[in-house]
Amino acid sequence: MNNQLFHMSAELQSQTSSIYLDYHSTTPVDPRVANQMLHYMTTAFGNASSLDHTYGDEALSAIAKAGIYIAELVGASPKEVVFTSGATESINLAIQGSISPDASAKTKPRIAVSPVEHKAVLDTCDALAKKESADIVSLRVDSKGRLDLEYLKQICASGISLLCVMAANNEVGNIYPIQEIGQIARNYDIPFLCDASQAVGKIPLKFAEWGITYMAISAHKLYGPKGSGALVIRKGYHLQPIFFGGGHQRGVRSGTLNVPGIVGLGEACRLRQREMEADEKAIASLRNRLQQLLLNNIPGLVINGDPNSRLAGSLHISIPDVPNSAIIARVRSRLAISTGAACSSGVETPSHVLQALGLPNNLIDGALRIGLGKFTTEQEAYQAANIISQAVNQTREATLA
Repeated sequence: MNNQLFHMSAELQSQTSSIYLDYHSTTPVDPRVANQMLHYMTTAFGNASSLDHTYGDEALSAIAKAGIYIAELVGASPKEVVFTSGATESINLAIQGSISPDASAKTKPRIAVSPVEHKAVLDTCDALAKKESADIVSLRVDSKGRLDLEYLKQICASGISLLCVMAANNEVGNIYPIQEIGQIARNYDIPFLCDASQAVGKIPLKFAEWGITYMAISAHKLYGPKGSGALVIRKGYHLQPIFFGGGHQRGVRSGTLNVPGIVGLGEACRLRQREMEADEKAIASLRNRLQQLLLNNIPGLVINGDPNSRLAGSLHISIPDVPNSAIIARVRSRLAISTGAACSSGVETPSHVLQALGLPNNLIDGALRIGLGKFTTEQEAYQAANIISQAVNQTREATLA
């Protein structure tokens, strides 16, 4: 991290007393991204569909440039990029737009889904199932969250209309073998939707080479703005729109383009292309130090997920005898960590990811998700270890009192 970025991050951090370690939920916008966006909010504010003057020309040019940056990062063609409001919309467009029930068909479409997918995938599939528009087939994972590839092959061989497997999990941080999964999908000629919102900008992805059909992206997971994303659609595949009005983006996704948001997504992708490798190496090193401190200071602590294949900034832990709610209550004013995904805001239910892993209730109840990012400092990591350790000790002492 260069000095200017460090000072900007430090200045932002100084405005709050809390250390931010919830990067899976959202990332701070990179100041360089924000600067680009500001220009397209206040100076080059034209509508990209206004073709009669230079304001529109400039906006359209910015959109095209953003498409190039996104495509370069994920190994696709700019013509395959459709801009959306984020991964949730992208996922809905891919699933609903590709599953078109045929009244004359003898069988309903079948969607194979990993049980640890984001709620945007699971809830969309559930909605189709309730409307009897599709049958849903659940894939299998083990206690570390690793996908059973042999079972996946069996399911694909039985006949599937769409395969949904994420690139990286938003809770335990597992990285999935997307290249191998894409090859299996190709072998059986099955369209493959990859929710890459947690993975883009953190690990290398090759959309075209790996046989991915649809890829969902969210800007706010890679130091871009909230409310901006993309769906990459392989050439030759056509989706039915899920809402209408104007026929923008080749009729796939209508609506006035969010030029500042798209510029922010593009600039974030450009920066990740340049800085991802060095940043993720540093983040992983810091994560490992934090993990070791917690293991040293908290007896009985368990690391969830696959420690051999996870995102650099991911640290998902369980403290069997300490409810996570008690820890959050003690640390929430000083440390931003979470008990799970932020995709079900306000709904307190056990994590479907941890349940899919078959973890016992005491590990689920004691689970904490910690996420580090490029602006996390070494001092913050050490402070976080102390804060969590103290909270655990205090909770245990209160329980014994």
